[in-house]
Amino acid sequence: MDYMIPQEEPERQYAYIRLLKDIIADKKNTAGRELTYHIQTFGCQMNARDSEKLAGILEEIGYVETDTEEADFVIYNTCSVRENANTRVYGRLGHLGARKKHRRDMLIAICGCMMQEPDEIEKIKTTYRFVDIVFGTHNIFKLAELIYDRLRSDGMIIDIWKDTDRIVEDIPNARKYSFKTGINIMFGCNNFCSYCIVPYVRGRERSREPKEIIREIEKMVADGVKEVMLLGQNVNSYGKTLDVPVSFAALLSEVAEIDGLERIRFMTPHPKDLSDELIQVMAKTPKICRHIHLPLQSGSSRILKLMNRRYTKEAYLELVRRIRESLPDVALTTDIIVGFPGETEEDFQDTLDVVRQVEYDSAFTFIYSKRTGTPAASMDGQVPEEITKERFDRLLAAVSEGARKRCGLDVGKILPVLVEEVNEQHPELVTGRLSNNTLVHFKGDPSLIGRIVDVKLNESKGFYYIGELK
Repeated sequence: MDYMIPQEEPERQYAYIRLLKDIIADKKNTAGRELTYHIQTFGCQMNARDSEKLAGILEEIGYVETDTEEADFVIYNTCSVRENANTRVYGRLGHLGARKKHRRDMLIAICGCMMQEPDEIEKIKTTYRFVDIVFGTHNIFKLAELIYDRLRSDGMIIDIWKDTDRIVEDIPNARKYSFKTGINIMFGCNNFCSYCIVPYVRGRERSREPKEIIREIEKMVADGVKEVMLLGQNVNSYGKTLDVPVSFAALLSEVAEIDGLERIRFMTPHPKDLSDELIQVMAKTPKICRHIHLPLQSGSSRILKLMNRRYTKEAYLELVRRIRESLPDVALTTDIIVGFPGETEEDFQDTLDVVRQVEYDSAFTFIYSKRTGTPAASMDGQVPEEITKERFDRLLAAVSEGARKRCGLDVGKILPVLVEEVNEQHPELVTGRLSNNTLVHFKGDPSLIGRIVDVKLNESKGFYYIGELK
């Protein structure tokens, strides 16, 4: 039947989806029940968005989601930023292999960043031969075609693209939340930080056309979305690869014009090229949430140079000053690595100094670990584990001190909160987020989920508020 399949995308994938609908319907009739799928996502928001697309394709062909790996189809969407993530995936695959011995019709797929590494592909081929489908980051949209190929063959299907300049977005997706979602505005990364594997597994930067992004968001808003997060490895680089270049700030302004869209977030900007234009667009556009995630990584200019971050401690602090001057109510969050090769106590003190000056609302803190395939893995001066752990504890204390000051600033105010879910620990409470991304818990019922409501912030608990509906 291949002669009936179009060559153009995404029409080609929709043809495979139509074929698979009939195949899966027959399998359901034979089994006398629904067929289930489970996607386990490792890693960042980009991976989470990719998983929504995978889920959309599976639901379109007839699978039903389940929250357990006892499913008929299990997909691991992998991350390769840290090597221990790979170890976790292989541990889980081992359990699935034992399960599949008793369920020969079960399908297992593994995809994502980890699969862009040739050594990992070889390991799957030799040690985990029960895996059915292997694909990477560049061809997520091909899932239906890969499933069809697997059902027509006896062996493992491997489809890895080393790199691509293609963007295929108009495929089904199943959002985790009906009222908010992520939108890919670009793919890949050109920064090559010396500790990071992402440019090697996600490829070079490529941006989507603004009109395509606007059209997708308009469609989402018509389907009930109130908040979008614009996603890219470095959103500041958006538009540079387009035939007619467009700045990220200009794109934000255009997105803000969409009727019915109430909140706009973005992830992640890079300190080296966050523009004054972007700051000014945020200052005059209430729809853009008052939150900037601004990865520091280190406060030492010497270490930043070794990291290939292309800014200094002084430049970072000056950027923070300009942001806070124009956006006094903004929440700043960050990423910090402790124990990068060559880091001295003096370098670490520079990091603590930045943390104390900026007073972050929160921070993701990491102990440096070697990542095979990156320049930093072979650098001299690897810091002993006991020194790194002691510094890490001091860093956590400094971050917590600053966060306590920042979080308490809004006590007593009445602010809008987007309600996201019923509180897991206390079912009489609901949980939502302020524009600045801080969590708020308050008494309410499930009818509030997906609505933006006014809440009085009565008490600060350090990283969240307790409030009451007004």
